[in-house]
Amino acid sequence: MAAYFAQLKRCVVALEACGGAHRWARELIRLGHTARLIAPHYVKPYVKRSKTDAADAAAICEAMSRPHMRFVAVKSVEEQALAQVHKTRSLLVAQRTALVNALRANLTEFGVVAATGPAGAARLIAQLRAGEIALPDLARQALLDLCDMIETTADKIAAFDARLEEIAAGDEACRRLTKVPGVGPVAAGAIRALAGDVTRFSNGRDFAAWLGLTPRQNSSGGKVRLGGVTKAGNRDLRSLLVIGQMAVLRHARARPDRASPWVVALIQRRPPLVAAVAMAAKTARIVWAMLGKRCFQRTPSLWGGA
Repeated sequence: MAAYFAQLKRCVVALEACGGAHRWARELIRLGHTARLIAPHYVKPYVKRSKTDAADAAAICEAMSRPHMRFVAVKSVEEQALAQVHKTRSLLVAQRTALVNALRANLTEFGVVAATGPAGAARLIAQLRAGEIALPDLARQALLDLCDMIETTADKIAAFDARLEEIAAGDEACRRLTKVPGVGPVAAGAIRALAGDVTRFSNGRDFAAWLGLTPRQNSSGGKVRLGGVTKAGNRDLRSLLVIGQMAVLRHARARPDRASPWVVALIQRRPPLVAAVAMAAKTARIVWAMLGKRCFQRTPSLWGGA
């Protein structure tokens, strides 16, 4: 395939953004071509009748020719490597959650009910290792094996966090992003790795919409109906922003005298999760301004000003 494109004159090549697409896009750019990556769900509406290779190629060509089509930014090798670190960490976090849920569910069968969250899991593990929970020996050994896997996975996540913090400390944009309330080294690195070049978005709201933090619209006949957030885009990146703002909300509830009046008023009129999503959407706008306009000359104020 590379030899074939090497013989062609410079042209525009469109590909679906799938496994290996970024690698081929970089190779096509190296050969002098223009590579355009299109998200699969933007291509599907142009597929006619049966799905064949020819129909897929025609649909990709048709989608690429649309004047308002959005393309996926081609990632460099370094950006893909950093993205793999974040994806691996997300996988480990999901595995730890599944292991903790399995531990709690199995203990519930013996009448032992514990609080959710890392603190409740830590107490369960401590009680199991101390022999404070009466269990058959066979069940105890199986649950202790679960405890070992939980602790091993937690240690690996901590190692990934330390690595990501070190990476963020060496990047000027990440250091500035960590000054935004609710954005830590992990979230800052994820933004740099997964968001790509944010200058392709015309404004901060478009970036927030790409993250799935804007309301879903179902409008007709001039009547605008807004629903919940679209949850489009990268789920891990959106989750990191929302979780970070939940931490900001907890601090605002504990010390309202030191919190922004805007945050305090938002907490009073909206449920916690709704408020966190609204704050995450505003954070996305600030992130776009910092990365797109390179506003690094001063530390941003998240809730100050208009």
